[in-house]
Amino acid sequence: MLSVVLSGLRARWASFLGGFLALALGVGLLTTMGLGLSATFHAPERSPQRFASSPVVVQGQDRLTLDVRRGPDTVPVSQRLDRPQPVDKELVSELRTRWPLTESGGPDAVGLDAPADEVRALVGDRAQVLTGDARRNADPDPERDAQALVGLNALLGTTGGVTAFVSVFVVASTFAFAVALRRREFGLLRTAGATPGQVRRMLLAEATALGVLASAAGCALGAAGAPLLARALVDGGLAPEWFAVGDAVWPFHLAFWTGLTVALAGAVAASRRAGKVGPTAALREADVDTDVLPLGRALLGAGLLLTGLGLLVWTYATEPSELLKRKTYTTLPMLLIGGVALLSPLLVRPVARLLRLRGAVGTLVRENSAASVRRTAAVAAPVLVTVALAGTLFGSAASVTQTRGVEAREQTAAQYVVSGQELKPVAVSALPAGAVVSPTASTSLFVRDGAEAVVKYGARAVADPAAFAELARLPVVAGDLRDLDDRSIVVNEEFERHRIGETVEIWRADGSGPVRLRVVAVLALGTGDNGPFVTRANAPGAPLDRIEASGGGAATARALEASGGTVRTAAAWAAADHPASSPQTRLGMILVLGIALVYTVIGLANTLLMATSVRGGELASLRLAGATRAQILRVVTGEAVLATAIGALLGLAVTAAVLGTLGAGLASLSAPVALVLPWAVVGAAGAVCATVAVASSALPAWRLTR
Repeated sequence: MLSVVLSGLRARWASFLGGFLALALGVGLLTTMGLGLSATFHAPERSPQRFASSPVVVQGQDRLTLDVRRGPDTVPVSQRLDRPQPVDKELVSELRTRWPLTESGGPDAVGLDAPADEVRALVGDRAQVLTGDARRNADPDPERDAQALVGLNALLGTTGGVTAFVSVFVVASTFAFAVALRRREFGLLRTAGATPGQVRRMLLAEATALGVLASAAGCALGAAGAPLLARALVDGGLAPEWFAVGDAVWPFHLAFWTGLTVALAGAVAASRRAGKVGPTAALREADVDTDVLPLGRALLGAGLLLTGLGLLVWTYATEPSELLKRKTYTTLPMLLIGGVALLSPLLVRPVARLLRLRGAVGTLVRENSAASVRRTAAVAAPVLVTVALAGTLFGSAASVTQTRGVEAREQTAAQYVVSGQELKPVAVSALPAGAVVSPTASTSLFVRDGAEAVVKYGARAVADPAAFAELARLPVVAGDLRDLDDRSIVVNEEFERHRIGETVEIWRADGSGPVRLRVVAVLALGTGDNGPFVTRANAPGAPLDRIEASGGGAATARALEASGGTVRTAAAWAAADHPASSPQTRLGMILVLGIALVYTVIGLANTLLMATSVRGGELASLRLAGATRAQILRVVTGEAVLATAIGALLGLAVTAAVLGTLGAGLASLSAPVALVLPWAVVGAAGAVCATVAVASSALPAWRLTR
């Protein structure tokens, strides 16, 4: 058996080359992503900077800790404050009477050279006592390194998931199509006395040998590519300057065994089908494909498709805001893509029959594509994957971002918007008559969500409630913005208590509270930026970061320049604050799409080279029937283009389902619906697929018709 397997691999190395490359590339990418992920789990240990010379630091509390219910018991839950509380002045005086203090940049912390135990005994629970590496918590933005890795972790995880999904699909499709082309070979083996079990074991042995070799090559490729990926992520602004891959071993084990499992999984279904080939059935089988959709594949495809559609509908009906999140529009489309791809043999024939192509060449293209369902589906499926990923990923991200920009512009009647950090209030005397100015600040509110959780909300603090109510065009579903004052709050429908007149218990951004505020207005949820709103009395220490103004024309714009921020028209501000996509997001999506496109190129080239190379008798018959060499080449390349077009149409259908559900979700959230279909990206992906398909079919056809 082993000698037969090795002889087969040597004799048919060209047909296995595509699967080898796809699997090696997949294992290499999984290794690279795994090494990158391992480096994101832990931020580097930085030494204390602000109080580097002080062995002990006393810092105000930087977390709000509340008790919540967990079953029959209560447990403390902490949420980080926007900034640490100031150290109590009385405590500072007590510390100063006993030890010399070092004060650096604010009232939130002091350093001292004293025995830590004595300091803790004096401080008690009035503040935190930090020693050793914990003194880093007193530095500005102490969690910046860890936060810098959150987005990178999500990107690498998503890319690894796409890699695994596409590699499984391409490798399985390659094995399935190779088995379909070898039906006559299996018939001869059965005629020579091979049992169905021996045929299955032969294919599994081939897959094992291919999997081991490709996985080993992929691990070596991943080890070499990981440093290059880290450098590209840093250069592209996706990772901080200090990011570098480590020496973790688990990514190699995970990638190798995943690659071997993928190879075996891709061969299992194909081997079972090969074992069913009878001794003579394959030798007299017609060129028209039959039994192209086995029951197992049909059930799996239908299950994935129905699950994907069901989850989309369920998410829309229960939590439409989840449709706006990257995790949702990255993962859910994969179920739809997998389901449609598995069912593609059932779909390509009716789609091909619908087309009306002129002339003898067009008729042959259409009829050959409809008859050779396996070949057409094997070409259409990887194109479907690439086009659908391009449409859903880029389209969903662009739609969400554009919707937020449109929403921001529609929610203000201001002519000008000033943005910046720690803006200065504009003097009323400097404004022209008739000007209305509404300054606001970013803040946070902590609210209990039932008895089981504490939620931190990003909120805005209003300096002038009357001006705010005049300029705001928020989607109010109940109440009146003009009733906002220091004892009230504007909430959105996400709040547990969101009826007019109800009271909401909140803790402020500095941890002070609880404060009970009366609900005076309720907003639709929108894309997530609609409230809550409070007055600045409930946002102590929050610096102004936005000023909206209307009336007075250019004189108002000149007066706003005294605030020290950037003055823009409202439309320009909305476009600047909500760009079509950030360079980092675009680079991340290009990375994901690039992986899918590379796999598609490998799958298309391998499938068409194998499929066309065994069509010598068919092409010779066309020559005998009077077809010229140029006509035959047009038939072969036309079939490749038609299969590519069918895959693109199916991919666009998946994209339409995802974007349509997203649009319905935005409408249910009372947000503007601004859907974007990225025609440039989808068109570029389709053009690459068509070019590769034409070249991969034309070259062997040209050789066979010499």
